Amino acid sequence: MSLSAGRSFSVGDLPIDGVDAGTSVLLTGDDSRALEAAFYHLVAPEPEERAAVLSTDTQGRSVRRSLDRVAEGAADRTSVLAGTGRSSDGVQAVDDLADLAGLGMTFTSMVAEAQQGSGRFRSGILLCSSVCAAADDIRSVYRMLNSNFLPELRRGDGIGVCALDTSVDFGSTSSSVVKGMTTSFNTHITVESDGRDVSLDLSDFGGSDRSTVSL
Repeated sequence: MSLSAGRSFSVGDLPIDGVDAGTSVLLTGDDSRALEAAFYHLVAPEPEERAAVLSTDTQGRSVRRSLDRVAEGAADRTSVLAGTGRSSDGVQAVDDLADLAGLGMTFTSMVAEAQQGSGRFRSGILLCSSVCAAADDIRSVYRMLNSNFLPELRRGDGIGVCALDTSVDFGSTSSSVVKGMTTSFNTHITVESDGRDVSLDLSDFGGSDRSTVSL
């Protein structure tokens, strides 16, 4: 179940044949653990790829370890901009998530670096809901996504994933924020969990309305 013909990006154990270059995925749900599991399968880079991740709530080293569990060696192929923890090898700490201008510029540079070499890259934001909560105006988050995140996908050979936890209180109803973001992303996956299995709505990928997997 890929979006179109051509060389696609593999996605671990997710029930998708592949995701084609230029695809932007909005990943939403109210279970952060389920969101993270789906996110890591979408963003973990294969040997010929590189990845850049903006992690708001999880330390960079933990993000890299989680990606490594999906694709062996993915940690060494991933750079993380982290909103918590300290800078270290492959990890750059962020002082203020509310500084969206600085955050966007730094992440854009990280994505550009990820495209060096083979040119194939994956970029991701985990969790964008925390950026929304930190921002003074939700519209500034939309501007950051449209200025610093999505353009690289249109120009380069890569995919992007933005995970949004709809249980987070960020001063606006989650449904209105999701509706606003879906106008910018070309695919949307909703994630649900019963505590053991993860259920994904993959209708945007031409599959069944919902598929259940163990991640």
